[in-house]
Amino acid sequence: MRIGKDFSMISSTQELKELVARARKIDCVALDTEFIWERTFYPQLGLIQLALSDEDCHLIDPVAIKDLTPLGKLLSDRNVVKIFHDAPQDLIILSRVTKAIPANIFDTRIASGFSGLPSTISLVNLVNVLLDIELPKTQTRTNWFHRPLSDEQIDYALDDVRYLRAIRVLLLTRIIVPEIKSWLRVELDTLNDPQSYIGCTDYERFQKIKGAGSLDRNGLAVLRELAAWREQEARHLNRPRGHVVTDKNLLELARQEVNSFENLEQSGLLNAKKLQRFGEAIIKCITTGKSAAGDDRPEIRKPIRLNTREKQVFERLASFVQLKCDMQGIDPHLIGTTAELKQLARNLNSPGAPLPPRLTHGWRKMFLEEFFRQRL
Repeated sequence: MRIGKDFSMISSTQELKELVARARKIDCVALDTEFIWERTFYPQLGLIQLALSDEDCHLIDPVAIKDLTPLGKLLSDRNVVKIFHDAPQDLIILSRVTKAIPANIFDTRIASGFSGLPSTISLVNLVNVLLDIELPKTQTRTNWFHRPLSDEQIDYALDDVRYLRAIRVLLLTRIIVPEIKSWLRVELDTLNDPQSYIGCTDYERFQKIKGAGSLDRNGLAVLRELAAWREQEARHLNRPRGHVVTDKNLLELARQEVNSFENLEQSGLLNAKKLQRFGEAIIKCITTGKSAAGDDRPEIRKPIRLNTREKQVFERLASFVQLKCDMQGIDPHLIGTTAELKQLARNLNSPGAPLPPRLTHGWRKMFLEEFFRQRL
């Protein structure tokens, strides 16, 4: 264990177990991670920061500690609040390395949006606004696998957690209305469900590929199979998706009439090594996609185009959201995206149209109830 003037470096499993035992006796702790994400499918974890108080901070070294599962007991402890700023990426990383499901998470970025501040605010700006402290930004592109860490790296890492406990108190103080505090609690509870921040499934990944909208439904069915296969292969190899097959080549494979290994070789879309390694799997994906039943062939999600009446409803809805948010000190971005508001406007004008799930459940539904009553 390396001990500094205001921190300790945790570099063994036993030290980690002892630290976790201490942390679980406290009502709330602050956490953050530093990682590099360049040549792998998964982010490579370089450092974990844990603050039990402003002056009791610890740097956990995942380079030295091969078993981080003891930290999972803290991450999943419902009796301890874990404070993050912009939690989802940290939670994805930590839940993977600890094999634990996060519980009782407080995200200062989300809470900012309920307290009269932008829900997209950076930690640097939040610390400056609430504590009048300017944090340096010098280590944003540093190598977190370098050992020993430099003093500048250590200071930067500690700054990411040392102020979070104080910020949580200040944010909650700024939220006066009990109803808004209850909405914040509901929103934070979504972070207890990994599905809320993991993103799309393997079979939805094709929708993220630029240019997918240029394909017909037959091509999209093939692209769906190819993109799902690539996702699984990249995950297995722990390599970036583009290192398996690029988006551009996936599109071409879905567009062209490739139905045999020979066709695939002639297409020139794969080099000899990738052809040998992935060729059969790619042909299988193409065959499966082409054989998809008509009602199982996907459609790309296209931008919503509103007619004149729907535009009028959308404009009134957007104005209502903005005005009510201004009155209650909530960032409008927390309510919903422009696409979600358009989708709701379409449904209100044309009952039976798909409803945006987030806007018709939970606290967002309560927020919009007055608008719904006005419509009736």
